[in-house]
Amino acid sequence: MANRKKAAANSGSNMKVFYAIIAVVAVVGVGAIFYAARSGGGGMATEPLEFSAEDAGALLERARGVSVGNDDAPVQMIVFSDYMCPACAHWAGRIEQMLKAEFVETGRVHYTYYDYPLGGSFVHTFVAARAARCAGDQGRFWEYHDRLLGTQSAWMYSNSTPVNQFLQMGRDLNLDMQTFESCVRSDQHAEVVTANRLLGETLGVRGTPTIFINGRQLAEWSDYDAVRAAVQAAGGA
Repeated sequence: MANRKKAAANSGSNMKVFYAIIAVVAVVGVGAIFYAARSGGGGMATEPLEFSAEDAGALLERARGVSVGNDDAPVQMIVFSDYMCPACAHWAGRIEQMLKAEFVETGRVHYTYYDYPLGGSFVHTFVAARAARCAGDQGRFWEYHDRLLGTQSAWMYSNSTPVNQFLQMGRDLNLDMQTFESCVRSDQHAEVVTANRLLGETLGVRGTPTIFINGRQLAEWSDYDAVRAAVQAAGGA
């Protein structure tokens, strides 16, 4: 019991150290990272945008996670994920759901999602991330996130951007489709998705999913018992 109380007491200071590290790395390193802008001259943004580093603090200011759970929970969990990553689909469909039921909904874990579009052969992941953010504008981020990952195999192999599938998911969630479609077909949220990817890079993220618990990277994420043990050891018991 004493160890659990100590872990809970240390979680706040651990996160302060974690975010301090982010700030330092962002200031000294963000200027070296750039992406090509391919949004079609104001059209639909399909890849990360060029990120200007004139302001050294821009990365921290623009990166935005999507959170659920008690802000003051003893365990702060941060996840970097990609919508075309099969391992991320496993995490979201199995591990994440059990984690939310046992720890997030009971106030012991505060869970934050960050986009980490891998690019390369995962050509549709940037638009998928923006579409989830567009759904989030209407308060349906998590439902859309779950649908993207749950139906991953149905759209990830499309030769062209699967906009129609993304829009249908919005209809299934009864979104305001005029607003949602306008958002998806634009460059809205391109900046924040790009910034989230850059934030992950400053933290040493190289693949997905990458999970941090109270500022420390989780080594074993594919087995729920291992994740559960790590959360409990961090003060979530």
